[in-house]
Amino acid sequence: MTPEEFRAAGYDLIDLIADYLEGVDQRRVVPDISPGDVRAMLPERPPAAPESWSQVRADVDRVVLPTLSHWQHPNWFAYFPANTTYSSILGELLSAGLGVQGMSWVTSPACTEIETLMLDWMLELLDLPDRFRSTSEHGGGVIQGSASEATLVAILAARWRATGGAVNADGDTTKLVAYTTSQAHSSIEKGLRIAGVGTYRLRIVDHLDDTFAMRPASLAAAVAADLAAGLTPFFVCSTHGTTSSMAFDPTTDIAEVCERHDLWLHVDGAMSGIAALTPEFRWVNDGLDRADSYCTNPHKWMGVNFDCTLFWTADRRALLGALSILPEYLRSAAAESGAAIDYRDWQVPLGRRFRALKLWFNLRLDGVGSAQERIRRDVGLTDELARWVANDDRFEIVAPHPLNLVCLRLAGQLNEVTDELIDTVNAAGEFHVTRTVLDGVSALRVSVGSRTTEREHVARLWAELQRIARLLVPDEDDTGELRLGI
Repeated sequence: MTPEEFRAAGYDLIDLIADYLEGVDQRRVVPDISPGDVRAMLPERPPAAPESWSQVRADVDRVVLPTLSHWQHPNWFAYFPANTTYSSILGELLSAGLGVQGMSWVTSPACTEIETLMLDWMLELLDLPDRFRSTSEHGGGVIQGSASEATLVAILAARWRATGGAVNADGDTTKLVAYTTSQAHSSIEKGLRIAGVGTYRLRIVDHLDDTFAMRPASLAAAVAADLAAGLTPFFVCSTHGTTSSMAFDPTTDIAEVCERHDLWLHVDGAMSGIAALTPEFRWVNDGLDRADSYCTNPHKWMGVNFDCTLFWTADRRALLGALSILPEYLRSAAAESGAAIDYRDWQVPLGRRFRALKLWFNLRLDGVGSAQERIRRDVGLTDELARWVANDDRFEIVAPHPLNLVCLRLAGQLNEVTDELIDTVNAAGEFHVTRTVLDGVSALRVSVGSRTTEREHVARLWAELQRIARLLVPDEDDTGELRLGI
């Protein structure tokens, strides 16, 4: 492709993206296809000669767009929001075009220093503790690819601190014990496997029946029992907004247990932590002043396209001890003098992209006000949906809804009936929701947070849920009219 062809294709591609985002509401949310259908639409052998952009573009229109699950759709209520914005798309485009390798300060000074600044900007905007600031004695932040990566590096840092670094040579990990609840993200279990600790020593701490939050007394008892058995407790994950139910663990009380036994306390605020951009929701930060590490994702609710997880630690010595490898070809005077950060030592892979550009562009071109407006809108819509559900005796809410997630079920029915409700609404393709199980109870999750979701979309989803409920759970006194309650 020549520079001239690139320019022409680039203009066309930007038009395609803009048209897609502006018209995504006209598409079916999830495609009606089977595994293998997409591959069957494409040739089995690679092209023998270069093709024109028009040929590639035709296949994007014919194959790619019709077979996507449309996360940017206003009727996307599944999993979590994965918002993107025009500003962050521009930052991603520039990152790809510059093609820099940001593994160290020497390999790209701008990549390193803008990232450090962005973590400090976000620390200020989220009102996080100064112990995480890059200029603090032992703290600092980095952009990871996902919250799963953030969890892994926290586990590795905790392991290093608990063993004095021995595990990086010939240390024994068989006595290490980690703690979390059944509501925590699966990345904890995966991270323990990768770190060589395994899940045999993962303790699932009891949670409260009504809020699904960790019981600090149960954590303390589990740690005491393991210490008495000659084991080495080393890592606790507290979650601020679990995936299944948006449960918030009491981090302040959990921190007391961790400090008493020198356990690494990692707080996972993957989606919900972004709510702290608005002052009235800064309660989501409770206890972070006593955490060893914390992460949250602008690539969910804030509108910075994937991948962009912000990870902070108050103990970068342990992080560097666990992850720093220094062959001669990576040495630099800048890093060895302490004047510069080499972010390759803050993550698992060596190479890294210029992720900070999309965050920088988003904050400058859209401002934090646009994200604050979105957060307030989504929480308001969630509260309204919860009121509608509470006013319909066919349904019940099965978990607290402090922010933008409602978990509901068909009241008094077997799990299979709620499962059928979920399957039916998803099969039609107009909306998409997610199933979860909370203490053995099937629940339908409604996650409100797509960039273009408005009240009308939530109201239409509620009307559809009520329509299906009338079919699944007939009411002898039903007049045939929907009781919208809106």
